[in-house]
Amino acid sequence: MKEEGLYFTYILRCADESLYCGWTTDLVKRLAAHNGDIPGGAKYTRGRRPVELVYYESFQQKQDAQSREYAIKRLTKTKKIALINHSK
Repeated sequence: MKEEGLYFTYILRCADESLYCGWTTDLVKRLAAHNGDIPGGAKYTRGRRPVELVYYESFQQKQDAQSREYAIKRLTKTKKIALINHSK
């Protein structure tokens, strides 16, 4: 998903059931990169493929997406799972 002027904070569930959080301007392209379909992606997800997008939020400002990423990364795994489940 890419919408002009929007920034996304997202959570991926990896094949080993771990969670990865990041931010991007294009969710579809970033997910493809994390899964190795196109170049890029995080070193963390390379050995934990396939990954699945399980949560995202959109923001108008890059700084807001980055701040939310930082906040989510500070949550415990239990709280991240609760966040994911609450969004369904």
